[in-house]
Amino acid sequence: MMISASNITKSYGSLKVLKGVDLEVGKGEIVSIVGKSGAGKSTLLHILGTLDRPDGGRLTIDGQDVFSLSDRQLAAFRNRNVGFVFQFHHLLPEFSALENVSIPAFIAKTDPRVAEEKARELLTYLGLADRMDHKPNQMSGGEQQRVAMARALINAPAVVFADEPTGNLDSASSAELHKLLFQLRDDFGQSFIIVTHNEELARISDRRLEMVDGKL
Repeated sequence: MMISASNITKSYGSLKVLKGVDLEVGKGEIVSIVGKSGAGKSTLLHILGTLDRPDGGRLTIDGQDVFSLSDRQLAAFRNRNVGFVFQFHHLLPEFSALENVSIPAFIAKTDPRVAEEKARELLTYLGLADRMDHKPNQMSGGEQQRVAMARALINAPAVVFADEPTGNLDSASSAELHKLLFQLRDDFGQSFIIVTHNEELARISDRRLEMVDGKL
């Protein structure tokens, strides 16, 4: 299993948000998590993505028991093994598409020439060969989201977590992103866990899980 989570719990004060979540995701699997606002979807995604620690439970990613790591070790593990795509692209406005995509590889201490070559390959694969030197404000929302996807993939992560990836896109760009997710799964065996309100995306995923009252 690429991801194995067992009995994940999380509370904020007296509010129990996650009440013992179990989840297994295999390599090359696209899993969508749906549910009402406030059901705990984003909290779960942040814990599975190692951005937050649970109160209890166990999580392994690609065989690594992640919460046994120190904060510093966990940050290094996250950089190399976990990719993120958010509703708002979080691209750095002063940098070009190529530079934005290369940053996680630079953080991982990849040789700059190797990092930029991989970034060029990814941007070309994602149909952005003619946008590499453009800054975010020179690109459409769909193009920015594809740059964000390339950035998530630059270190060849075990899994990519996406939080409402189509929430800020028009229907044509959303359909394009859906197609891209399956292309990445088929071409690279990429695993995705997606929190979404987009029922079309959830329906065509390999699995659609619903979060109700802190459990899947």
